[in-house]
Amino acid sequence: MQEAFEKPTLRLLERRWAPFIIAVFNSSFGRDQQSVPAERLHMRVDGFLAELRSIGRDVPDGSGRDLCLKWTHSSWLARSDNPAGGYEYSLTSNAMEAMALVDSLTRDRALISESRLKMILQTVRQWAAEANAVREDRIRRLDEQIDTLSKERDRLAAGGEIYAASDDRMIDGYSNLIDLISQLPSDFRRVEEAVGAMHRAIVADFRDDLRPIGQVLDEYLARSDDLMTSTAEGRAFEGALELLRDDALLLDLRNDLQTILDHPFAAALTPSEQRDFRATVTVIRQGTYEVLERRAHLTTTLREHIVNHDRVKERELEELLRGLQREVGVWMQTARPRTTVPIELIPPGLDISHLRERFYDPGGEVALPPVRDVSQAAPPPPSLDELRRQGGPRLQETRQAVVDAATGEQAGSLGEAFNTLETSLRRPVEILGLLHLATQAGILPAADTSGGSRTGDVEAFEAVRPDGTRRTFDTTRVPLDAESTAALAALPIGPEA
Repeated sequence: MQEAFEKPTLRLLERRWAPFIIAVFNSSFGRDQQSVPAERLHMRVDGFLAELRSIGRDVPDGSGRDLCLKWTHSSWLARSDNPAGGYEYSLTSNAMEAMALVDSLTRDRALISESRLKMILQTVRQWAAEANAVREDRIRRLDEQIDTLSKERDRLAAGGEIYAASDDRMIDGYSNLIDLISQLPSDFRRVEEAVGAMHRAIVADFRDDLRPIGQVLDEYLARSDDLMTSTAEGRAFEGALELLRDDALLLDLRNDLQTILDHPFAAALTPSEQRDFRATVTVIRQGTYEVLERRAHLTTTLREHIVNHDRVKERELEELLRGLQREVGVWMQTARPRTTVPIELIPPGLDISHLRERFYDPGGEVALPPVRDVSQAAPPPPSLDELRRQGGPRLQETRQAVVDAATGEQAGSLGEAFNTLETSLRRPVEILGLLHLATQAGILPAADTSGGSRTGDVEAFEAVRPDGTRRTFDTTRVPLDAESTAALAALPIGPEA
């Protein structure tokens, strides 16, 4: 129990200035701002302190820089090198856990609910089935599931009534999902910290090893490759990584999240809550990428350290220091109090005349020939229209033209609508832009997980390059009915997205 209260998470919550610290973290960091340059965070904290002082509130002593350094020493902030130069701060898993706990206490939710109990029962049933190695019991469980699902399917196929979940049930389930989703960033950050701790431990062990480098090189290279399997967090992440690599599973998750938000209960959610809930897949992908990038970086630096580590030079330095210590012991036998030994910290320079490094080359003194003026032979600069034809997809214009074609019943699919557009909107790059918009709108046919291909027919896109040449591209047929056309037209593009 004492160890739990000594962890940085609870130490943060029991501090007098915990509300101020949590407020600073909430306003400075988020899903889209996971790291902040050091100078910017120092200035931001100084601004918060000045604003609170102006309204008569008590604030911590010290400047923004001093407070950030204290929070770093308390394991609430992590400081790392900024690729652009200088340092940057990011939240540790301890700070994220404290913020998640405070956020959960500020939300009104039922501690015991039907959806939470069902989630517990389903999870227990699943793991009990996997823990049971008796063949007959597993077959019996599968038969029960098949029988229940078959009865429900037959009822629906026979025209049985479908009951949509009430707003109260959906809010209850949404609250449980938010509790689980809010834990993902701190879980990913904890894996990163575990990988970093393992890296530092391996380097420390390597420095303390007295064996020759040839004997320990293979051993430590193997340990560096097993960084993710040497900790509990790393093993858990490796197991989840197999699921996170399944693009079809993540696509289904994205569609399921949108289905939940299409329910009438979502009208009570704020735009920020809807945006955060819809960005769950992005959080999973970003967290996975950061952990893998951290692992690759640490593995690379560890290999370089091991390869470049010169144990021979360190042994020579150690022997030299021991020799000096022996000589000091001999000198102390005859030395008196306050006796000093003149020691030159910087060795004197050698009295050596200047050595010529290179001989005189007359060719090096010749001036460069004058630059000729060839501006008259320069080709005419490209026009704005030529530059636009060579640029990226024109999403807004192409989307509007496709929507107009589908609304006017000139085309029944995305490819047919594309083939009716004017030549300037039928570049090959516009096809990629339309497929991107179709994916964002959720009208692109789902992937077939059994064969790896997409369901549906294939249609041809007749593209016209800026130079007038034509090229045909075959891709999945995307039907454009009234519903899919409306979804494509309502998709935000540009700053409003």
